[in-house]
Amino acid sequence: MNMIYIFGFFILSFFVLSIIGLFVSWIDRKLTARIQWRVGPPWYQNFADIIKLSGKEVLISENGNKFMFVFAPILGVISATICGTVIFFVLKKNFGFGGDLILLVYLLIIPSLSIILGGSSSGNVLASVGISRELKLLLSYELPFICGIIIPAIKSGSTTSLIEIIKHQQIYGSNIFSLSGIIGFIIILISSCGKVGVVPFDLAEAETEIAGGALIEYSGILLGFYKLAKSILFVVVPSFIVILYLGGSAINSFSGFLIFVVKYLIVLILITLIRNTNPRLRIDQVFKFFWGWLTLIGILGILFTLSGV
Repeated sequence: MNMIYIFGFFILSFFVLSIIGLFVSWIDRKLTARIQWRVGPPWYQNFADIIKLSGKEVLISENGNKFMFVFAPILGVISATICGTVIFFVLKKNFGFGGDLILLVYLLIIPSLSIILGGSSSGNVLASVGISRELKLLLSYELPFICGIIIPAIKSGSTTSLIEIIKHQQIYGSNIFSLSGIIGFIIILISSCGKVGVVPFDLAEAETEIAGGALIEYSGILLGFYKLAKSILFVVVPSFIVILYLGGSAINSFSGFLIFVVKYLIVLILITLIRNTNPRLRIDQVFKFFWGWLTLIGILGILFTLSGV
């Protein structure tokens, strides 16, 4: 019975996160359109896209690994859904465990790995360009992203529990209200743009350059799964930042839920502004940026945290 309950709850979480993620992606697209003096799509556009993809034929290359080609996008959706479920339990049920922060760090890597696995199994040599870029992008942004996670973990008493990080901020104030907190927030915010694959770090897709990148062979519902995973990440990643730096918020009450939504929208708007005010970077520029200044600033933020600043 417990396994049935867990499976049912996972399916429910998938549908809820998918609906919220597609709607949030519309907000991002609508804000982008307004910044560019366009009207933008209607609110149901992302839902219509997924429905349309689910009705199209799935084509699988004869030269590819059929099992991995099908499994990779499903893996990406599963990992993103589990991340969202963990965050929901932390915010709604006030439930977690000592290593849930580390769990989220690992799970948030899997969507990018699923793109690499899917592209590698497609058997298309053109997909190798997108695979190479996705792998290099993952290696570049992950280091400063982890620096941005270490800072609030240290400030909260060197804990790896999201519950403890929230409790510490409830007592001493949000982590962003300190020098090291501001540094960490900026670092993880910029790194998150690479995590969700938006400009200026969308070089792995770069439709104007490499025709879809690693996903060039994907079609139908399998391509829809990748789009769903990205939409769910638009829910998970900003929520993760809200917990780490903006104090989170218990969503048991209407007021607490409203406060969390406001904080979430602030992070989402900042990500949208970053993607609309910067050009796409080359892969060598991405490496220099993430492994250069951003990582050095992250290490400086960690030193400030250890000194209590």
